[in-house]
Amino acid sequence: MKSSYLEVTFRRGRPLAAYLYLPRISGDKSDYVVQMGSGLLVDYTTEGKPIGLEITAPAQVSIAELNNVLAALHVPTLTKEDIAPLLAA
Repeated sequence: MKSSYLEVTFRRGRPLAAYLYLPRISGDKSDYVVQMGSGLLVDYTTEGKPIGLEITAPAQVSIAELNNVLAALHVPTLTKEDIAPLLAA
């Protein structure tokens, strides 16, 4: 996968959780998780490559917080359009 994409789980029309898949190669698997802010968990491979960002409280996370974490991980940041599903409910 060459680009990031967002997957959102809804319950009763509201976002319950979300996962931002980061660029990865086939076979990359999560080995450990690091909390990076309130409600943001980063999945890393055994080599220390970030492969995903779990958003456990989507209604409480701002695009600025997400982008701060992504910038710290040295991966592309998000636009408002990228997180539109989180803002839809």
